[in-house]
Amino acid sequence: MNEAQTPELTGKIALVTGAAGGLGAATSRALSAAGARVVVSDLAEEVGRELAKEIGGEFIRCDVSRLEDNHAMVEFALECCGGLDLVHLNAGVATGCGVGEDFELDKYRRAMGANLDGVIFGTHAVLPALRARGGGAIVATASLAGLTAVPMDAIYAANKHAVVGLARSLGPLYEADGIRFNAICPGFSESAIIDEIREGLAAEGVPIIPAEQVADTVVHLLGSERSGECWFVQAGREAAAFEFRGIPGPR
Repeated sequence: MNEAQTPELTGKIALVTGAAGGLGAATSRALSAAGARVVVSDLAEEVGRELAKEIGGEFIRCDVSRLEDNHAMVEFALECCGGLDLVHLNAGVATGCGVGEDFELDKYRRAMGANLDGVIFGTHAVLPALRARGGGAIVATASLAGLTAVPMDAIYAANKHAVVGLARSLGPLYEADGIRFNAICPGFSESAIIDEIREGLAAEGVPIIPAEQVADTVVHLLGSERSGECWFVQAGREAAAFEFRGIPGPR
């Protein structure tokens, strides 16, 4: 996204989950640079508080896999900032197990809790606050793994496909409320999620997308009128909405 496409967000209140590092931190900084006041949410308190201080925002600790934490996070944003306009539901983790002999229930629950429950719980919690402001925008972090098969991590692909389906379904559902919902689908990006495969990616010559490049697309979507779209971000390409083919109709 180029400079001309950066929206003016002065006076807007933004909330970012999983904000302490990687894409969340880059998005928080980009939103602040665009004029928004940012509520930084993460489990990592020390780093999260430092980031909030750096950008003149607020911090709250939140486990997005817990519904009550999501409601508390929104209440905090309303109390300290007076409202909520823009939301980036970004918190996520790598899976660490498969569905065969390597299946581990705790790792499965952790991945689904952060990557899918966190988006659904977060959306449920923020909707009343956005409606109270006459509308707003939500961007959920999915992945290219939500647009294609990922044999090496089927569970991650499953929860990211679910986020893609959620964005495509909720976009038109909440248009009448003035609430826009989109998903961002980056390739391998600079974040803690790729730490365990970083050396392998480098050996294969796979480029790592800077977190700032993804963040620019997130901020663009939050400031746009688009809804129900899933934008890919890939190295060497201009970010754009993924074109889904229509399903076959009945005969």
